[in-house]
Amino acid sequence: MIPPSVDPFDAAIVLGAMVAPDGGPSPAMLRRVAHAADLARRGVVGHLLMSGGAVRHPIPEARVMRDLALAAGIAPERVLMEENSRNTIGNARLSRPIVEAMGWSRLLLVTDACHIPRSLYVFRRLGLRVTPAPAMPRQERPGLEWWLAWLREAAALPWTVIRVERSSLFRLPE
Repeated sequence: MIPPSVDPFDAAIVLGAMVAPDGGPSPAMLRRVAHAADLARRGVVGHLLMSGGAVRHPIPEARVMRDLALAAGIAPERVLMEENSRNTIGNARLSRPIVEAMGWSRLLLVTDACHIPRSLYVFRRLGLRVTPAPAMPRQERPGLEWWLAWLREAAALPWTVIRVERSSLFRLPE
């Protein structure tokens, strides 16, 4: 068992992003892991939980993210993986048992800024109290890709709410 963290947050749950056809990270994945690694190096978080399965590529997103974190100088014992989720709901559902087993209660949620509202809804609805830690693009003025990502997330939010509210997986004890 990993000892409890003395850092302000026990862990950052880092949500996966697409793995490129060559098995490398997408720009979104690079951005998220770089932000999470920075938080870990600065002592903001004790551990990183990489969450993401094999979606469009046979290599799980979490494995690629772990390799990036290790390359960024994060010690292997500080990086855990959840390798089976295929979407944001799965990220929350499959990260929760790991969080509970580790005894973590102070959690950051790392994903792109546009993905934060939907992710927060899902994680909090499942009972995981997370604090947002958005990974921001490094450009001064957002480009077309940034705006399209926000539009995609705006469209995805209502469908996610419907899926979550209809799912018995998200029924919390009364």
